[in-house]
Parts: sequence; structure tokens; C-alpha cells
Amino acid sequence: MALAGCSWLLLSAAFLSTGAEISITPEPDQPAEGDNVTLAVRGLSGELLAYSWYAGPTLSLAYLVSSYIVSTGDETPGPAHTGREAVRPDGSLDIQGVLPGHSGTYILQTLNRQLQTEVGYGHLRVYEILAPPVVIANSTELVERRDTLSLLCSSPSPAEVRWFFNGEALPIALRLGLSPDGRVLTRHGIRREEAGAYQCEVWNPVSVSRSEPVNLNVYFGPERVAILQDSTTLTGCTIKVDFNTSLTLWCVSRSCPEPEYVWAFNGRALKNGQDHLNISSMTAAQEGTYTCIAKNPKTLLSGSASVVVKLTAAVVAMSIVPVPTKPTEGQDVTLTVQGYPKDLLVYAWYRGPASEPNRLLSQLPSGNWIAGPAHTGREVGFANCSLLVQKVNLTDAGRYTLKTVTLQGKTETLELELQVARECAGGPEGTRAGRGSRKGTSLTRPWMGLPTRLQEGTWPLPSDLGGSPNELFCLFCQTDGLEQGSSGLLYQTGATGAGPHAFSLIQEVHQTESRAGHPLPRRCVDPKTQKALLLPS
Repeated sequence: MALAGCSWLLLSAAFLSTGAEISITPEPDQPAEGDNVTLAVRGLSGELLAYSWYAGPTLSLAYLVSSYIVSTGDETPGPAHTGREAVRPDGSLDIQGVLPGHSGTYILQTLNRQLQTEVGYGHLRVYEILAPPVVIANSTELVERRDTLSLLCSSPSPAEVRWFFNGEALPIALRLGLSPDGRVLTRHGIRREEAGAYQCEVWNPVSVSRSEPVNLNVYFGPERVAILQDSTTLTGCTIKVDFNTSLTLWCVSRSCPEPEYVWAFNGRALKNGQDHLNISSMTAAQEGTYTCIAKNPKTLLSGSASVVVKLTAAVVAMSIVPVPTKPTEGQDVTLTVQGYPKDLLVYAWYRGPASEPNRLLSQLPSGNWIAGPAHTGREVGFANCSLLVQKVNLTDAGRYTLKTVTLQGKTETLELELQVARECAGGPEGTRAGRGSRKGTSLTRPWMGLPTRLQEGTWPLPSDLGGSPNELFCLFCQTDGLEQGSSGLLYQTGATGAGPHAFSLIQEVHQTESRAGHPLPRRCVDPKTQKALLLPS
């Protein structure tokens, strides 16, 4: 590096009488404080009588260091003599243990026998051993983008200055803030990456000295406040936790210094000033929104993040339950789906395996359902995936398949074997000859299956039955024919007119029996046609 402000010895001399040149050279040429220096003289000519050395810019008595008589060797100190100077016989000047104060211009004046004088000029620069400089900062705690940094490298020596940042030469971006003499470093709108240790160094050709570091803190944030689960796992907006398990929430951010933390649950502050929050034995009472607020006491800024904590819903296996379990021909049956996906996207029912020709219906994401190729017009779909089949018959028995697809693309298939019971069948409808008549057509084949056991209530009785109040009627069921006897349920109508009647169950009876004084009625009701039939005589 080129040296500014340091001059090399400049030698010039002129003979006042002849113009001959005298050279004066310091040895060593860059002496340090305390060195012994000789101002060597060359180019003297003729027979000289005396030498006079001056330490100053002019031939003034005040600058006279010493006079020397060549013939006798006598030396006479002048006003500028410091006690360290001595003139040699050849005209050179020795200075013992030079000090910075010896620096400056030196003049040699000679006198020859013709009483002519000759003058030579030279310059001596004594470099001091530098003491460590001191870095003075306007502040060592600054806020990013708000404050200005000013550093002064203080040194009493007129030495060159260079700066160091974290032990390395100052980056170019920071050097742009240097003053012309390099002693003042200024940074407007300080940045976080400029925080660290600053040092300055003073140097000259014979000495180098560096200051102690000044540590600069740049405060910023908090930024990017987030809540993590178990200190490493990103949480997203919702955390699901199993019942009676524990959970730790961590609040993290980019901040200097470390922020102060405040936790809140559903908007209510919690007594917790740490960067984490422990939730133990998770219950429904602890479900809600947890918020972390990070506050920087230096920047006076704050930031927050929130997360919703919920209990994990109990996993229920999806199942299909027919209601009723075993419908009879003509009944409606609902294939009820339990535990269906709450994030359902679409579902489809199939009559048999899950293939397009077998599709009964499917529900669209809009919530509406559309009929499939196998739809008979009796099937209805519901939002909970259940399927209603109206007025089932024996051909409706068999396999039913449900296929569901969730919003996450998860597909699940479930099958059910539906059973349909055969309806009780009556013989040919008889003709009624009149109330109380014992004539009529006999039943020629048994009713199959048990009839519905009616409880007290109303029932649409056929017009030819129950026309009179308190009339008895019964439903029969047999397996071996009427001749061998048949069990039944005995009912009695209410005390109103014809049409739908109130009725009550009297008793269970056998064809050959009578109960509670009531003879067995000679009429019954065919459950299929709801027509009155005559019993055999």
C-alpha cells in the first residue's frame, strides 16, 4: 500500500559559490524512535575549515545544533542541541537515540579556506513506536434500519489507519462509510449483518498497533413468529391431540435479543413467560386457540402466532345396518351407514360388486345424487351415505356395495348381504254372505310367515270388517293347514263407525279355543289384501 503523509528523505544542497551538490542521507533511512541515526554527508569538496549543522528551515542561530572546527576537532553546541548530537570529522552528524522531535529539516553549512560557504539540505523522519489506538463508538446497541453507527479511531500519532470487522479486513460495503483520513466510520440505517467486533489499526513503516475490539449489537425483530410442536415440527393451523396425552408448544422467532413471551388461551392471558407451553392430560376443556406473543424489549416491536388444538376424533369403523334387519316383501328398508367419513367427497351404491353397470346411485360433491344404470326408481340416497329401498321384494335380496371417497382421496368399500322375508300369502278371497253367516269359501293354502303383531292403536281396517263397534277380528298364521288348527292374534275394534278404527289386542288364541268368554271369530284378515276371509265351518 502506498504511504500517504510519509516523506522519504529529500536531499538538496547548493554551493553558494560554485553550485556543487552536497547530499545528506540518514542512516538508517527510516529510523524508529530510539534508533541511532547518522546524517551522512557526501559531495564535499576543497579544503574546509568548519561545519555548522542547523535543525530548522533556515540558517538561524536559534536552529543551530553544533559548529565544528576541522583543524582542531573542537565542537561547539548551539541553541538547538539536545545533547544527543555529535559532528564527525567528515561533516556527518550523529544523533543518539532519536526521538520523534528530531524529525524535520536539517541544513549543513561548510566554510572553506577562501571563506566561501556551501549549504546542503536534508530531511529526517523519525517514526515512533505506535501505541494501541482506541475505538470510540457513539453507541454499541443500535436498532436495525433506525439508528446510525459512528466509530472513531483515536490515536495521537499521525499514522495510517485501517479497520477490521470480526478480525478480517473491513468489507467493501462498510469501507464506503469511511472519512477521507480513514479515522471515522459511519453507517446510516445499520443492518443486522453489521453487528460484530470492530477494531482499528494504526501503522507506519516501523510499527503496527491494533485496538481492542468494540462489540456492536444490532437489535431486530421479532420476525416470522411461529408455533412448533415438540420444538421441531411445524404445526400448521390445527393440531390434533389424543385424549389424555400431553403436548408441548414452542414459540420461535427471529429476534435479537431473545424476545419476551406471553401465551394466551382463547384470548385469555396465561401465566407463562417461557418460550414453550406444556399441555398435559389433554381434555375437551383444553381445546381452543393458543396464541404466542413475542415482544422485543429493545426494538419495542412484537409479533404473534396462533394454533388451534383439538382432540382427535375417535376412529369409528364404517358399517352398514339395515333397518329393519330382515324386511318383509313390501316393506321399506334403510341401509343405514354408521361412522361414515366426515370429510366425504362422493359416494356410490352398487347392487352387487362395485362396477358401473351395477351402480344404483351416487352423490355428487354438490350434495345431489344421480341415478345409475341399476336404479329401479325405488332407491333414494342421503347425505350420510345411507340408502333407502322402497317396497322391497325378493329380488332385492343379495349384495349391496358402498364405495366412499374423501377429500384427501381415501377410498373405502363396504358390502352388505340384505335378506328379504317372504310375505304371508292368503288363499282366494272369500265372499261374505252376511254378518254372522257361516257360509263361505275355505282357505285352500296356509299363510306363510308370522303376521305383524299389532299393538293398541289405529289401523286401516277393510270396509267389510269392523263396521260395527266392539267387533272381534283376528290375524291367523299356520303351517299345517286350518284343519290341524291355527294360532292367531285376537283384536277388538273400538266403539266408532266404519272406516279406520281404534283397536286393542285381546289375546292370543287357537282356532279350537275361546278366551275370556269370546268365541273364536269366524272371519280373519288377509295381511296382503287386507280383505276379510271366511273361516271354514
